[in-house]
Formats: sequence, structure tokens, C-alpha cells
Amino acid sequence: MENDQIWLVGGGIASMAAAVFLIRDANIPGEQIHILEELDIAGGSLDGSVSPVLKNGFVTRGGRMLEEEAYQTLWNLLESIPSLEDPAVTVRQEIIDFNIRVKTEAHARLINKFHQVIDAGALGFNMHDRLEMMRLLALSEHKIGSRRIDEMFSPHFFGTNFWQMWRTTFAFQNWHSAIELKRYFLRFIQEFPRIHTLSGVKRTKYNQYDSIVKPIQSWLKEKNVQVHFGTRVTDIDFSEANGQRKISTLHIQNKNGAEQITLGQHDYAFVTIGSITADTTMGSNDTVPELIRDRRDGGWSLWERIAGKAQDFGRPAAFYAAVDDHKWESFTLTMHGDILLKRIVAYSKNEPGTGALMTFYESGWLMSVVVPYQPHFADQPKDTYTLWGYGLFIDKEGDYIKKPMAKCTGKEILTELIHQLGFEDILPEALATTDVTTVMLPYASALFACRKVEDRPLVIPKGAANFAFLGQFTEMPEDVVFTVEYSVHGAMEAVYHHFKVDKPIPPIYHGLMDPKVGLQALESAFK
Repeated sequence: MENDQIWLVGGGIASMAAAVFLIRDANIPGEQIHILEELDIAGGSLDGSVSPVLKNGFVTRGGRMLEEEAYQTLWNLLESIPSLEDPAVTVRQEIIDFNIRVKTEAHARLINKFHQVIDAGALGFNMHDRLEMMRLLALSEHKIGSRRIDEMFSPHFFGTNFWQMWRTTFAFQNWHSAIELKRYFLRFIQEFPRIHTLSGVKRTKYNQYDSIVKPIQSWLKEKNVQVHFGTRVTDIDFSEANGQRKISTLHIQNKNGAEQITLGQHDYAFVTIGSITADTTMGSNDTVPELIRDRRDGGWSLWERIAGKAQDFGRPAAFYAAVDDHKWESFTLTMHGDILLKRIVAYSKNEPGTGALMTFYESGWLMSVVVPYQPHFADQPKDTYTLWGYGLFIDKEGDYIKKPMAKCTGKEILTELIHQLGFEDILPEALATTDVTTVMLPYASALFACRKVEDRPLVIPKGAANFAFLGQFTEMPEDVVFTVEYSVHGAMEAVYHHFKVDKPIPPIYHGLMDPKVGLQALESAFK
């Protein structure tokens, strides 16, 4: 172990978590851990930054909500990382303290086409909906197979308040995988009674890059972890002998050109596969982000290459092939002044950071917005405020801007939002004082694609002696993708397996095992 080198392919949260677990739990010196990242910044999809397309704007590509019961490996990770603002406090404790101070209790979860906040507490199920939900929960994943959600439910279900809230909270489309929906129902059954208020949501003080990625990055730097930015892994060679498979060589591309990293007898490589933020493009106030369909940035190419080398390394085409099924567009408003912010606060009856999502459920674009606690960025100027939103139906025509969302500029999206809120009287001032960064994400919900079990490789494939797969496109039974927890859980599993860490991995939370949680979920389903 003294000279073992561990190579972590990709600089997202999965690799960062693996590095922490290697140091903290496997006692590997930081100097022996190498993170290979193609970009010049760590964090992967957990981003938050100054807008690259606007001089005075900010942007986050996605909005992420954490959850107390279901995110146990994430909490385990963050219990070891000091806060950047107060090193005497861990990031985990910082999040706890913040959520005690700023509680989520949405008062405007669903808004109709007449700008009215409706009573979302009545979930709207009929008996047939309930029976169909029970049937989904009772079927095995092999029985469900590659069926879509709309193959498991009747039309009435898709008109319920519950579905409008559930689908926009987690970004489900009707044609997504029924298996993934079943896993979400089981993993988040405790959210049924509070889905209309989202009071179970836990937030970070700032965006996840400032609040999670930067503190972990600082900790890893102190431990002398070797981070190689501008380094892309283009291919991987495997060898097999006596039933054991090993990675022998990493082929990389960096500023020096093409090179090879040959793994020693006791070296390891953990490889993040796939990307939901591959080929992201951004637009501004007056420009429209391009929709890239031909996989230009290499986010999928490594997995494509290695998937052809073994039948159990997954099938990436199952996730990237249908861009139109999985794309959506997000937007970040940077408000220079508080006129729009104050109106939203008065309208929603929620102070910034307490309201979670507001969904215009009858809107053509199925638009949702959230006003985070301010400031949302650590370096956000005074008297500047931000808001994040997204649309699920980006090819449909807007209700006020008669164009598909995907064809709109930032100012046109802002105009549609102002009209959805019924704030036409402040439209000129809002347009004059707000910068909009739009983000096109071709693969945003690709991990919900209808799939077979074999389409995702196991974290530890059979016979894998010195490697593991990480990230959202690996297979971990019962756990749910599209969560930070999934990436961290896989990293912990990989490290603990290969380095024989004698510590328990926090179990997957099963709310139905708690009679109280099950009863509360049942009661909410009959409202």
C-alpha cells in the first residue's frame, strides 16, 4: 500500500468523495491519489459561478435539493469536511444550522393559468390511481423492464396535483422509466405528506459549488491530493487472467499531447462514466443557446469506448440516443435591484430560501422557479439577487411568447415568467434591471431513460480487481439516480470494497419499514 497510486477519472463529486474516503477511511496518503479532470475546474455538475456569457450575471445549470433521511452517505462525507467560513464547524453542521434558521415551507407550490395559487395539499388521487401505484410498487424491476411511466398509469393520474408536483420536483417526464419512478416512490415515500410544501427539503447556505465542492476541494488540497486539470482520459486498456479483470493503461490527452499512464501491480483506477451536463450551452439576454445533438465535448466518448470491451460495462446509447426525450432548459435571473424579488415574496408569501419550487402547472413550457436564500453565491454583490428556474416542455409554445422555449432569448423567457406571475405592470423595469443566463442541457434527465438492468454497469463489475465505475450511470440496486447521494454512495462502495474498509456503509433508507411513515404516506394518498 505504501506506493499504491489511485487514479480517479473525472473531477466531479463522485471522484472527490472517493478521494476523501480513501484518505479518511482507507488511510491512503493524499500524495498517492490523482484526480484526472478534462476541465480547469472541479465539481462536475455541481456548479455555480459568474455567468460566462454576461458581464454582471450568475448561473447554475441545475437546482438541487437535499433530504435528511435519504442522503446518509452524503452526510457521512460532509461530517469530515470543515466549513470554509468557520473551520471549527463541519459542512454537515453548517447545513443543519442553516436549515434550522431558514426553514422550507412552500406556500405557492402550484399556480394555475389565472395566476392563482391553488391548494396543492389535496393530491387528487382516485381509487384507480392508488391501485396503479400499489401495482407499480409490488412489481419487481425485471417484471417492469423497460416500460414507461405512462404505460403503468391511466390518464387521470397525470392530471393530479401530486404528479404536477412530483414530476417537477424530480424532473420526470411521462415517458421516463417506470423503474426509476418506483425507486423514487420507495426512497422518498416520506415526502408524500409534505410534497406540497417541500418542507422535507434541506438546502445549503449557498449554491452547491460554493457550499460543498469548494470546501471538499480545500480539504483535498490540504491533504496533497494531486489534481490534474486539462487532462482527458480518452481510452482504457483492460487485461484479464484467472477470472480477474484489471485496468492496465489509461490513455490521456493533455497539454503535452497524447500520453499513457501504466498502472502498477497494486494501483487502482475509479472511472466516472456518462454525463448529464455534457454539451451544455448557454445563452444570454439576447441570444439563444444551441442544442447540440452530436456529442461534441467527449462527455460520453470514454464510456462508449470501454463499453465495447465487455458485455457488462453497460450500454451508453440507451441514455444518450434520444436527446428530445431528455433535454430541458434552465435559466438564472440576476436581478440588479429588488423590484421583482419583492413582488414574488409578497405573492408567494415566502421569504427567499423558504419557498422551494413554484410551478406554473398549466404553462406551455411547464415552467418552475425557485428563489433561493440570498446571497446564493459567496461573492454575490450587495443589492443583487438571483432566481433559478427551468422548463420541461421546451419544444412547446409559450402562453405569452408564442415560441418554443428552446428558441427564446433570455429576455423572452423573463417576459413569459413575468406574465405567468401576472406582474405585467413591472415588466419594463424588470427587463431593464435583470440579466438572464439560459442553459441548454441535452442530457439533463437521461438517467431516467427507459432501460434494462444491464444498461448500467455495476460499481464493482464481476472480477474487477483494481477498478470501479462511479457516477450517475452505474447500477446500485434500490438507490435513486439524479441525486448527489447516488454519486457519493457509489464512491463509498468502491473504496470500502477495494481497500477492505471495516466500516458499515450507511443503509439505504426504507420509509415503508417505519409504520409511522407508511401511515402518513397512506393518509396523504387519500386526501
